[in-house]
Amino acid sequence: MKSTNRRLQVVEPREVMDIRQAAEFLGISTDSLYKYAAESTIPAFRLGNRWKFQRSRLLAWMGEQSGASMVSMKRPVARVR
Repeated sequence: MKSTNRRLQVVEPREVMDIRQAAEFLGISTDSLYKYAAESTIPAFRLGNRWKFQRSRLLAWMGEQSGASMVSMKRPVARVR
């Protein structure tokens, strides 16, 4: 039996994603992502007639969104004297 040295290949995520890849990354449907991109709700750009999404910009956008939602959810804390 011939022994082969197989290495586990680690695939780095792409910086620029198409609509399908970005929808999977975000955990939403492609239909929703098309809508959000067209409304400029989510950071995206057009390359020809195709929507493209930068992973780093999506991560930054998600951080901003989660930070904004956390600020609006904070309630004043009553101090006990």
